[in-house]
Amino acid sequence: MHHALFTSTHDTGITLECRPKETAVTFPPLRIGRIPHVLLAAALTATCSLPAAAQQNYPQRPIRMYLPYGPGGVGDLTARIVTQKVSEILGQQIVIDNKPSAGGVQSFQAGLQAAADGYTLVQGGNGTAITQTLVKDLPYNIVDDFTQVAVMSKFNLILTVKPDSRFHNLKELIAYAKANPGKLSLGTTNVGSSQHLGAELFKSVADIKAETIPYKTSAALLTGVRSGDIDVGFDFVPPMLSSIKSGAIRALAIAADGRNANLPDVPTTAESGLDGYVVASWNGVSIRQGTPRPIIEKLNKAFVEAVNSPEVGQKLREMNSEPYALSADESRALMKADIAKWKAVIEKANVPIN
Repeated sequence: MHHALFTSTHDTGITLECRPKETAVTFPPLRIGRIPHVLLAAALTATCSLPAAAQQNYPQRPIRMYLPYGPGGVGDLTARIVTQKVSEILGQQIVIDNKPSAGGVQSFQAGLQAAADGYTLVQGGNGTAITQTLVKDLPYNIVDDFTQVAVMSKFNLILTVKPDSRFHNLKELIAYAKANPGKLSLGTTNVGSSQHLGAELFKSVADIKAETIPYKTSAALLTGVRSGDIDVGFDFVPPMLSSIKSGAIRALAIAADGRNANLPDVPTTAESGLDGYVVASWNGVSIRQGTPRPIIEKLNKAFVEAVNSPEVGQKLREMNSEPYALSADESRALMKADIAKWKAVIEKANVPIN
Protein backbone atom coordinates (compact mmCIF):
# COMPACT_ATOMS: atom_id res chain seq x y z
CA MET A 1 0.00 0.00 0.00
CA HIS A 2 1.21 3.52 -0.80
CA HIS A 3 0.90 6.29 1.76
CA ALA A 4 0.90 10.03 0.99
CA LEU A 5 3.17 12.45 2.79
CA PHE A 6 2.48 16.19 2.36
CA THR A 7 4.70 19.17 2.98
CA SER A 8 3.59 22.71 2.21
CA THR A 9 4.65 26.34 2.42
CA HIS A 10 3.06 29.48 0.99
CA ASP A 11 6.30 30.15 -0.90
CA THR A 12 7.03 26.80 -2.52
CA GLY A 13 3.64 25.18 -2.83
CA ILE A 14 2.81 21.58 -1.93
CA THR A 15 5.00 18.50 -2.33
CA LEU A 16 3.36 15.07 -2.43
CA GLU A 17 5.51 11.99 -1.82
CA CYS A 18 4.28 8.43 -2.20
CA ARG A 19 5.50 5.91 0.35
CA PRO A 20 7.25 3.63 -0.46
CA LYS A 21 8.98 6.63 -2.06
CA GLU A 22 8.36 6.10 -5.75
CA THR A 23 7.09 9.52 -6.82
CA ALA A 24 7.32 13.08 -5.62
CA VAL A 25 5.06 15.67 -7.20
CA THR A 26 5.32 19.41 -6.44
CA PHE A 27 2.27 21.54 -7.11
CA PRO A 28 2.47 25.33 -7.65
CA PRO A 29 1.58 27.72 -4.81
CA LEU A 30 -2.10 27.50 -3.91
CA ARG A 31 -4.30 29.61 -1.73
CA ILE A 32 -4.73 26.85 0.80
CA GLY A 33 -7.06 28.86 2.97
CA ARG A 34 -9.81 28.63 0.33
CA ILE A 35 -9.51 24.84 -0.10
CA PRO A 36 -10.52 22.52 2.74
CA HIS A 37 -7.40 20.56 3.70
CA VAL A 38 -9.34 17.30 3.96
CA LEU A 39 -10.59 17.58 0.37
CA LEU A 40 -7.15 18.55 -0.87
CA ALA A 41 -5.53 15.59 0.89
CA ALA A 42 -8.12 13.19 -0.53
CA ALA A 43 -7.59 14.46 -4.07
CA LEU A 44 -3.84 14.28 -3.87
CA THR A 45 -3.81 10.86 -2.18
CA ALA A 46 -5.60 9.47 -5.24
CA THR A 47 -2.38 10.17 -7.16
CA CYS A 48 -0.62 7.59 -4.99
CA SER A 49 -3.39 5.01 -5.34
CA LEU A 50 -2.99 4.34 -9.06
CA PRO A 51 0.05 2.01 -8.87
CA ALA A 52 -1.53 0.03 -6.03
CA ALA A 53 -4.80 -0.33 -7.95
CA ALA A 54 -2.96 -1.60 -11.01
CA GLN A 55 -1.19 -4.20 -8.86
CA GLN A 56 -4.42 -5.26 -7.19
CA ASN A 57 -6.17 -5.81 -10.54
CA TYR A 58 -3.21 -7.68 -12.07
CA PRO A 59 -3.26 -9.32 -14.55
CA GLN A 60 -5.42 -7.34 -16.93
CA ARG A 61 -4.02 -8.75 -20.17
CA PRO A 62 -2.15 -11.89 -21.37
CA ILE A 63 1.31 -12.64 -19.97
CA ARG A 64 4.22 -13.66 -22.18
CA MET A 65 6.69 -16.34 -21.07
CA TYR A 66 9.98 -16.79 -22.91
CA LEU A 67 11.53 -20.26 -23.02
CA PRO A 68 15.26 -20.79 -23.69
CA TYR A 69 14.71 -23.88 -25.84
CA GLY A 70 12.59 -25.17 -28.69
CA PRO A 71 9.22 -26.92 -28.43
CA GLY A 72 8.84 -30.57 -27.47
CA GLY A 73 11.47 -31.06 -24.78
CA VAL A 74 10.91 -31.65 -21.06
CA GLY A 75 11.35 -27.97 -20.19
CA ASP A 76 8.92 -26.85 -22.90
CA LEU A 77 6.29 -29.43 -21.95
CA THR A 78 6.67 -28.55 -18.26
CA ALA A 79 6.03 -24.88 -19.00
CA ARG A 80 2.97 -25.62 -21.13
CA ILE A 81 1.44 -28.03 -18.61
CA VAL A 82 1.94 -25.71 -15.63
CA THR A 83 1.06 -22.40 -17.32
CA GLN A 84 -2.17 -23.80 -18.71
CA LYS A 85 -3.33 -24.27 -15.12
CA VAL A 86 -1.84 -20.93 -14.01
CA SER A 87 -3.79 -19.22 -16.81
CA GLU A 88 -7.01 -20.70 -15.43
CA ILE A 89 -6.16 -19.50 -11.92
CA LEU A 90 -5.23 -15.95 -12.97
CA GLY A 91 -7.97 -15.57 -15.56
CA GLN A 92 -5.48 -14.48 -18.24
CA GLN A 93 -3.60 -16.55 -20.80
CA ILE A 94 0.15 -17.12 -20.48
CA VAL A 95 1.57 -17.15 -24.01
CA ILE A 96 4.61 -19.37 -24.54
CA ASP A 97 7.35 -17.88 -26.76
CA ASN A 98 10.23 -20.26 -27.58
CA LYS A 99 13.60 -18.55 -28.05
CA PRO A 100 16.19 -21.36 -28.22
CA SER A 101 19.81 -20.26 -27.95
CA ALA A 102 23.07 -21.33 -26.32
CA GLY A 103 22.76 -20.89 -22.58
CA GLY A 104 19.28 -19.42 -22.95
CA VAL A 105 20.80 -15.97 -23.53
CA GLN A 106 18.22 -14.74 -26.07
CA SER A 107 15.23 -15.47 -23.86
CA PHE A 108 16.70 -13.58 -20.90
CA GLN A 109 17.74 -10.67 -23.13
CA ALA A 110 14.13 -10.43 -24.29
CA GLY A 111 12.96 -10.53 -20.69
CA LEU A 112 15.41 -7.82 -19.73
CA GLN A 113 14.09 -5.49 -22.44
CA ALA A 114 10.51 -5.81 -21.20
CA ALA A 115 8.91 -3.58 -18.60
CA ALA A 116 9.04 -4.69 -14.96
CA ASP A 117 5.25 -4.86 -14.81
CA GLY A 118 4.64 -8.59 -14.42
CA TYR A 119 3.61 -9.24 -18.02
CA THR A 120 6.88 -10.88 -19.14
CA LEU A 121 8.27 -14.06 -17.57
CA VAL A 122 11.34 -16.13 -18.47
CA GLN A 123 11.81 -19.80 -17.78
CA GLY A 124 15.17 -20.78 -16.32
CA GLY A 125 16.70 -23.12 -13.78
CA ASN A 126 19.91 -24.95 -13.01
CA GLY A 127 21.11 -24.38 -16.57
CA THR A 128 20.66 -20.65 -16.05
CA ALA A 129 22.77 -20.86 -12.89
CA ILE A 130 25.54 -22.66 -14.81
CA THR A 131 25.42 -20.13 -17.68
CA GLN A 132 26.04 -17.31 -15.20
CA THR A 133 29.61 -18.63 -14.76
CA LEU A 134 30.18 -20.56 -17.98
CA VAL A 135 29.41 -17.74 -20.45
CA LYS A 136 31.81 -14.82 -20.46
CA ASP A 137 30.46 -11.29 -21.01
CA LEU A 138 26.88 -12.33 -20.34
CA PRO A 139 24.63 -9.34 -21.20
CA TYR A 140 22.65 -9.73 -17.98
CA ASN A 141 23.03 -11.01 -14.43
CA ILE A 142 20.37 -13.48 -13.35
CA VAL A 143 20.54 -12.25 -9.74
CA ASP A 144 20.93 -8.49 -10.24
CA ASP A 145 18.67 -8.03 -13.28
CA PHE A 146 16.04 -10.66 -12.45
CA THR A 147 14.34 -12.17 -9.45
CA GLN A 148 12.82 -15.61 -9.18
CA VAL A 149 9.07 -16.15 -9.04
CA ALA A 150 8.62 -19.90 -8.63
CA VAL A 151 9.92 -23.39 -9.34
CA MET A 152 7.76 -25.88 -11.24
CA SER A 153 9.54 -29.22 -11.41
CA LYS A 154 12.79 -31.09 -10.99
CA PHE A 155 14.44 -34.40 -11.87
CA ASN A 156 17.62 -35.81 -10.43
CA LEU A 157 20.84 -37.28 -11.74
CA ILE A 158 21.11 -41.06 -11.69
CA LEU A 159 24.24 -43.22 -11.88
CA THR A 160 23.93 -46.27 -14.14
CA VAL A 161 26.06 -49.24 -15.20
CA LYS A 162 25.70 -52.15 -17.59
CA PRO A 163 23.66 -55.08 -16.18
CA ASP A 164 26.67 -57.34 -15.53
CA SER A 165 28.96 -54.61 -14.21
CA ARG A 166 31.44 -55.55 -11.49
CA PHE A 167 29.96 -52.77 -9.38
CA HIS A 168 26.91 -53.90 -7.44
CA ASN A 169 26.53 -50.69 -5.49
CA LEU A 170 28.02 -47.22 -5.15
CA LYS A 171 30.33 -48.17 -2.29
CA GLU A 172 32.06 -50.77 -4.47
CA LEU A 173 32.50 -48.26 -7.28
CA ILE A 174 34.06 -45.62 -5.02
CA ALA A 175 36.29 -48.21 -3.36
CA TYR A 176 37.57 -49.32 -6.78
CA ALA A 177 38.22 -45.73 -7.82
CA LYS A 178 40.23 -45.03 -4.66
CA ALA A 179 42.29 -48.20 -5.12
CA ASN A 180 42.83 -47.52 -8.84
CA PRO A 181 43.27 -43.75 -9.34
CA GLY A 182 42.44 -42.58 -12.86
CA LYS A 183 41.17 -45.96 -14.10
CA LEU A 184 37.43 -45.45 -13.55
CA SER A 185 35.59 -43.87 -16.50
CA LEU A 186 32.59 -41.60 -16.04
CA GLY A 187 30.30 -40.99 -19.01
CA THR A 188 28.35 -37.72 -19.32
CA THR A 189 26.80 -35.49 -21.96
CA ASN A 190 28.45 -32.36 -23.40
CA VAL A 191 31.16 -30.44 -21.56
CA GLY A 192 29.54 -27.79 -19.38
CA SER A 193 26.20 -29.58 -19.19
CA SER A 194 24.58 -30.31 -15.83
CA GLN A 195 25.42 -33.99 -16.32
CA HIS A 196 29.08 -33.23 -17.02
CA LEU A 197 29.40 -30.91 -14.05
CA GLY A 198 27.53 -33.46 -11.95
CA ALA A 199 30.23 -36.03 -12.73
CA GLU A 200 32.96 -33.53 -11.86
CA LEU A 201 31.20 -32.79 -8.57
CA PHE A 202 31.02 -36.53 -7.90
CA LYS A 203 34.79 -36.83 -8.20
CA SER A 204 35.22 -33.99 -5.75
CA VAL A 205 32.71 -35.20 -3.15
CA ALA A 206 33.86 -38.83 -3.37
CA ASP A 207 37.51 -37.68 -3.37
CA ILE A 208 38.52 -39.85 -6.32
CA LYS A 209 40.47 -39.48 -9.52
CA ALA A 210 38.61 -40.67 -12.62
CA GLU A 211 38.37 -40.00 -16.34
CA THR A 212 35.34 -38.03 -17.56
CA ILE A 213 34.17 -38.91 -21.07
CA PRO A 214 31.54 -36.56 -22.61
CA TYR A 215 29.06 -37.81 -25.23
CA LYS A 216 27.09 -35.56 -27.58
CA THR A 217 23.66 -36.90 -26.61
CA SER A 218 21.92 -38.92 -23.92
CA ALA A 219 21.26 -41.64 -26.51
CA ALA A 220 25.00 -41.94 -27.24
CA LEU A 221 25.75 -42.02 -23.51
CA LEU A 222 23.19 -44.79 -23.03
CA THR A 223 24.90 -46.83 -25.74
CA GLY A 224 28.23 -46.34 -23.99
CA VAL A 225 26.82 -47.57 -20.69
CA ARG A 226 25.16 -50.63 -22.25
CA SER A 227 28.28 -51.63 -24.15
CA GLY A 228 30.59 -51.14 -21.21
CA ASP A 229 32.68 -48.52 -23.03
CA ILE A 230 32.37 -46.50 -19.84
CA ASP A 231 32.16 -47.79 -16.28
CA VAL A 232 29.32 -45.59 -15.09
CA GLY A 233 26.95 -43.12 -16.74
CA PHE A 234 25.75 -39.80 -15.31
CA ASP A 235 22.43 -38.56 -16.67
CA PHE A 236 19.02 -37.47 -15.46
CA VAL A 237 16.19 -39.91 -14.80
CA PRO A 238 13.86 -39.10 -17.76
CA PRO A 239 16.11 -40.31 -20.63
CA MET A 240 17.32 -43.34 -18.63
CA LEU A 241 14.13 -44.57 -16.96
CA SER A 242 12.80 -46.90 -19.66
CA SER A 243 16.21 -48.57 -20.10
CA ILE A 244 16.50 -49.07 -16.34
CA LYS A 245 13.02 -50.58 -16.10
CA SER A 246 13.66 -52.88 -19.07
CA GLY A 247 16.91 -54.13 -17.56
CA ALA A 248 19.05 -52.77 -20.39
CA ILE A 249 21.08 -50.86 -17.78
CA ARG A 250 21.21 -50.95 -13.97
CA ALA A 251 20.91 -48.03 -11.59
CA LEU A 252 23.43 -47.78 -8.75
CA ALA A 253 22.09 -44.68 -6.98
CA ILE A 254 20.13 -41.49 -7.48
CA ALA A 255 21.65 -38.14 -6.50
CA ALA A 256 18.57 -36.93 -4.65
CA ASP A 257 17.34 -36.21 -1.14
CA GLY A 258 14.79 -39.00 -1.42
CA ARG A 259 14.03 -42.02 -3.59
CA ASN A 260 12.26 -41.63 -6.92
CA ALA A 261 8.64 -42.82 -7.00
CA ASN A 262 9.24 -44.51 -10.37
CA LEU A 263 12.36 -46.28 -9.06
CA PRO A 264 11.58 -47.09 -5.42
CA ASP A 265 14.29 -49.77 -5.18
CA VAL A 266 17.12 -47.46 -6.22
CA PRO A 267 18.87 -46.00 -3.14
CA THR A 268 19.93 -42.37 -2.85
CA THR A 269 23.62 -41.47 -2.86
CA ALA A 270 23.37 -40.64 0.85
CA GLU A 271 21.87 -44.06 1.57
CA SER A 272 24.79 -45.51 -0.38
CA GLY A 273 27.32 -43.81 1.88
CA LEU A 274 28.02 -40.63 -0.12
CA ASP A 275 26.74 -37.63 1.81
CA GLY A 276 26.48 -34.16 0.28
CA TYR A 277 25.98 -35.27 -3.31
CA VAL A 278 22.64 -34.09 -4.74
CA VAL A 279 22.28 -32.99 -8.37
CA ALA A 280 18.94 -31.85 -9.77
CA SER A 281 17.79 -30.25 -12.98
CA TRP A 282 14.94 -27.88 -12.21
CA ASN A 283 12.64 -25.61 -14.16
CA GLY A 284 11.72 -22.26 -12.66
CA VAL A 285 10.31 -18.86 -13.54
CA SER A 286 12.13 -15.52 -13.38
CA ILE A 287 10.97 -11.93 -13.86
CA ARG A 288 12.55 -8.49 -14.24
CA GLN A 289 14.05 -7.03 -11.08
CA GLY A 290 11.91 -4.12 -9.94
CA THR A 291 8.59 -5.88 -10.51
CA PRO A 292 6.26 -4.91 -7.63
CA ARG A 293 6.31 -7.47 -4.82
CA PRO A 294 2.50 -7.92 -4.74
CA ILE A 295 2.62 -9.03 -8.39
CA ILE A 296 5.43 -11.49 -7.69
CA GLU A 297 3.50 -12.92 -4.74
CA LYS A 298 0.33 -13.25 -6.80
CA LEU A 299 2.21 -15.08 -9.55
CA ASN A 300 3.93 -17.35 -7.03
CA LYS A 301 0.63 -18.23 -5.38
CA ALA A 302 -0.82 -19.20 -8.76
CA PHE A 303 2.21 -21.29 -9.75
CA VAL A 304 2.29 -23.09 -6.39
CA GLU A 305 -1.42 -23.86 -6.66
CA ALA A 306 -0.96 -25.14 -10.21
CA VAL A 307 2.08 -27.33 -9.44
CA ASN A 308 0.37 -28.82 -6.38
CA SER A 309 -2.85 -29.59 -8.25
CA PRO A 310 -3.47 -33.34 -8.84
CA GLU A 311 -3.90 -33.04 -12.61
CA VAL A 312 -0.64 -31.10 -13.14
CA GLY A 313 1.25 -33.37 -10.77
CA GLN A 314 0.06 -36.44 -12.68
CA LYS A 315 1.07 -34.98 -16.05
CA LEU A 316 4.53 -34.04 -14.77
CA ARG A 317 5.09 -37.51 -13.29
CA GLU A 318 3.99 -39.12 -16.54
CA MET A 319 7.03 -37.55 -18.21
CA ASN A 320 9.25 -38.64 -15.29
CA SER A 321 9.49 -35.19 -13.73
CA GLU A 322 8.65 -34.36 -10.12
CA PRO A 323 6.37 -31.45 -9.11
CA TYR A 324 8.44 -29.01 -7.07
CA ALA A 325 6.69 -25.92 -5.71
CA LEU A 326 8.68 -23.26 -3.85
CA SER A 327 7.98 -19.76 -2.58
CA ALA A 328 9.48 -16.78 -4.40
CA ASP A 329 12.15 -16.37 -1.72
CA GLU A 330 12.97 -20.10 -1.77
CA SER A 331 13.21 -20.02 -5.58
CA ARG A 332 15.66 -17.11 -5.44
CA ALA A 333 17.70 -18.84 -2.73
CA LEU A 334 17.90 -21.97 -4.92
CA MET A 335 19.16 -19.94 -7.89
CA LYS A 336 21.84 -18.26 -5.77
CA ALA A 337 22.90 -21.56 -4.21
CA ASP A 338 23.20 -23.27 -7.61
CA ILE A 339 25.25 -20.39 -9.03
CA ALA A 340 27.74 -20.73 -6.17
CA LYS A 341 27.71 -24.53 -6.33
CA TRP A 342 28.41 -24.81 -10.05
CA LYS A 343 30.87 -21.94 -10.13
CA ALA A 344 33.05 -23.85 -7.66
CA VAL A 345 32.80 -27.03 -9.76
CA ILE A 346 33.60 -25.20 -13.01
CA GLU A 347 36.66 -23.53 -11.51
CA LYS A 348 37.99 -26.68 -9.84
CA ALA A 349 37.51 -28.80 -12.98
CA ASN A 350 38.98 -26.08 -15.23
CA VAL A 351 35.94 -26.22 -17.51
CA PRO A 352 36.54 -23.81 -20.42
CA ILE A 353 34.58 -20.53 -20.28
CA ASN A 354 32.80 -19.68 -23.54
